[in-house]
Amino acid sequence: MNNPVIGLTTGGRGEGYIKSRHYDQFFSVPAPYVDAVRRAGGIPLLLPPGGNGWEALLPLLDGVIITGGTDVDPAEYGGDRWNPHVLPADVERDRFELALARRLLNEGETPLLCICRGMQVLNVAAGGTLHEHIPDIRDEDIHRNEAGLWAMETIHVDSDSLIAEVTGLTLLRASSGHHQAVKQVGAGLRVTARAADGIIEALESPGHAWLIAVQWHPEVTAAHDQSQQALFDALVAKARESQSERVLG
Repeated sequence: MNNPVIGLTTGGRGEGYIKSRHYDQFFSVPAPYVDAVRRAGGIPLLLPPGGNGWEALLPLLDGVIITGGTDVDPAEYGGDRWNPHVLPADVERDRFELALARRLLNEGETPLLCICRGMQVLNVAAGGTLHEHIPDIRDEDIHRNEAGLWAMETIHVDSDSLIAEVTGLTLLRASSGHHQAVKQVGAGLRVTARAADGIIEALESPGHAWLIAVQWHPEVTAAHDQSQQALFDALVAKARESQSERVLG
């Protein structure tokens, strides 16, 4: 049996993490995502936005991760496009990831892990909405540090959730860096974790074979925190199980 192939969505053209005088557009993903998949025994395959070829790749994928990144265009969920804190939209990436999320939700079989923006994409794909800027609705922003970068926050997890089953914990400390959050929950999704301020931190889909969406960034601390690596381990384990069932079937 081959190691499971895990598709990871990449940043859009304008989200390049490296700039040079030779190139100014990139399709890239932070290395910790790839490292976490490899530690779990998966083979990472990057899925850049744009074009229609991604559908032909789906039969090759044993699992999918929709990664973090820039804000989802508020036009996709009837939000406030003029909020000054909303980052410029990447229409190409929005269209791709929303289509991918809808496809996987409807199919209900491919193991799916959605991280930060990925959770927001999933929620919008299911018909939900977002808060454009958490400081607009909370007096204190506990989800980022003073520079708008990573903060460690406490996550309260439902005891009967898939996350609790996977991590063995109902209280997590995780790396966070988001300024948006789920507002109205999409159809078929269940809230399974919240931050101390009540902001939704995880969604699951009881009707899906294996789906976890988290608002925090488990890849950032997964190398030294087994509770965070466990999310990737469980995704790859389920992908291996699904791969075996396809071969035997």
